Amino acid sequence: MNELIPTTLTADDIKQKARSLGADLVGIADGAIMDQYPPDPDNPRGPSDITEIDGGRVIVLAKRISFATSRLPAWNDQHKFYGDELLISALEELALDLVFWLEDNGVPGLLVPYHHVDPTKFLKGKDTQTTHPLSATHAAVEAGLGTLGLNHQLITPEYGPRVILGIVMTSADIAPDQKMEKTLCLGPECGRCLKACPADAVQHWDRDWKSCDTYRSPFGFEFVADYLTGVMTETDQKKQIGMLRSMESSELFQAMLRGSGIITGCRRCADVCPVGDDYEELLKKWVDEIAEETPEKIARLAEMVDAELPKSYQNQKRWIGDLG
Repeated sequence: MNELIPTTLTADDIKQKARSLGADLVGIADGAIMDQYPPDPDNPRGPSDITEIDGGRVIVLAKRISFATSRLPAWNDQHKFYGDELLISALEELALDLVFWLEDNGVPGLLVPYHHVDPTKFLKGKDTQTTHPLSATHAAVEAGLGTLGLNHQLITPEYGPRVILGIVMTSADIAPDQKMEKTLCLGPECGRCLKACPADAVQHWDRDWKSCDTYRSPFGFEFVADYLTGVMTETDQKKQIGMLRSMESSELFQAMLRGSGIITGCRRCADVCPVGDDYEELLKKWVDEIAEETPEKIARLAEMVDAELPKSYQNQKRWIGDLG
């Protein structure tokens, strides 16, 4: 069991330091509460599953996404992929600097990887958050940064879903934040995330993770494994060489070089979300019209509005919040 370490540092001290290092948002979650309420009870992933020594507090860091990239309409625009990958790198450096600052002040800090896939546990069509050491979005809710939306993405009051998250764990005895009780999401009555999704993956307070993964991580682990299997099993040598010199191989090379398209990908749902202080002035004019909208999607949203709340909402109610 995690034991908190007495310290002269306060939660405000840590937040001020994180902001000075470049964090746009920072919150602190209670590790014991996260252990008590895992997002997926069938595959619990709490702080104590990483370490039973230094998971008493979970510091969640966030950097906002570039407004300009959100105004680019194509879901697979390389500028988006590249910009988001650089943000992740910046967050990792920020988090590492915070770790050493914590340790210089007498308390430990542990950096949690932003993205991790265990190939022995990877299951096609399952929420790949369940293979991460810790769900950053659920940690962010527990840290008071926002609530989950219709498609289970984090929504913040300041930037809507347009943030990238980092996590540092510590056993410093500091005051945790409280989660928001009322949802920020406007629900199916809004449904802009569903209308814009190129994978048509947004469901009634849920997400079709298999469909989403082909867009949010187009050159990720599943694609690489399937593609390389296809190359190895191709019996025609000329075709095999052609596959190695194909656009897919080029994309994989570039993705592995920078991470773009592997740990970053489609975020069309985030770009069009109307929640956030940034939306009205900086985004609405450019993203208000949704090219992916169809009569079928509109009809599906209307059905959701009239339907009873599904089990998927009940399972995630703690993090989605009260719809009333």
